[in-house]
Amino acid sequence: MGLTIGVDIGGTKIAAGVVDEEGTILETCKVPTPPTSEALTEAIADAVRTVGADHQVEAVGIGAAGYVDEKRATVLFAPNINWRHEPLKDNVEQRVGLPVVVENDANAAAWGEYKFGAGQGHSDVICITLGTGLGGGIIIGNKLRRGRFGVAAEFGHIRVVPDGLLCGCGSQGCWEQYASGRALLRYARQRAFATPENAEILLGLGDGTSEGIEGRHVSEAARQGCPVAVDSFRELARWAGAGLADLASLFDPSAFIVGGGVSDEGELVLDPIRKSFRRWLVGNQWRPHAQVLAAQLGGKAGLVGAADLARQG
Repeated sequence: MGLTIGVDIGGTKIAAGVVDEEGTILETCKVPTPPTSEALTEAIADAVRTVGADHQVEAVGIGAAGYVDEKRATVLFAPNINWRHEPLKDNVEQRVGLPVVVENDANAAAWGEYKFGAGQGHSDVICITLGTGLGGGIIIGNKLRRGRFGVAAEFGHIRVVPDGLLCGCGSQGCWEQYASGRALLRYARQRAFATPENAEILLGLGDGTSEGIEGRHVSEAARQGCPVAVDSFRELARWAGAGLADLASLFDPSAFIVGGGVSDEGELVLDPIRKSFRRWLVGNQWRPHAQVLAAQLGGKAGLVGAADLARQG
């Protein structure tokens, strides 16, 4: 199969792109994400028609945040969109006249990194995305592993602290409450409030109060050496690395790929994640260690991965 279209549904925008067999994006377009379910389906179809108008496209892959069924056709549940058992594949196919594959967005991003990014050369890869929340994807034996019902790799909702912090999913103590962009911001605000004398740079980037700190402020302050900001990244990394050690016990991959907005800070976060991973890895002195790698495709991973999964049918 030749050219396919990948669609990445975000909270504020929908990105669509024509992608060739080498993972190269030939043309893209972006449209705002509508607030209603029906309008969202129409927007996806419009984006597909727009980007594919001048290309001979053979299929469409859609990355959606939520639980996607084993047939890669229905969005069973999307926490941030009013989709409950939404037949997205059929609805979009009827509008664009092309075969459509629907995939969880973190799975699509994981596949993109495995096939065209940091995972090249590895057959067994676990991907995590440290964004607002924490997502993931499993590639074992060169295959994307989705589980019997299609909803595997929801790593962010592994409970790491019994009766811990309340999560948006309704449970308590989920991993993403301790290792995510949201967690990083909480750490920074708490530390800045407790020890403002160590957070002068961080507080100066906002309005001078701990409540005025934003995620971008934490990153900038850490790059300037602010003790509170650096310590907040280390706390996030401690939880992220400990979680990777648990995943190593489950899957024994040759590499972990860390993506998402938090990973954009590079070694500031990756180096302490590696140290925490080695610290908590069971039998770490006697066994091979998986590599912990930075994602390479950035925000393009989901679009490229969805397009390639559509190519495979």
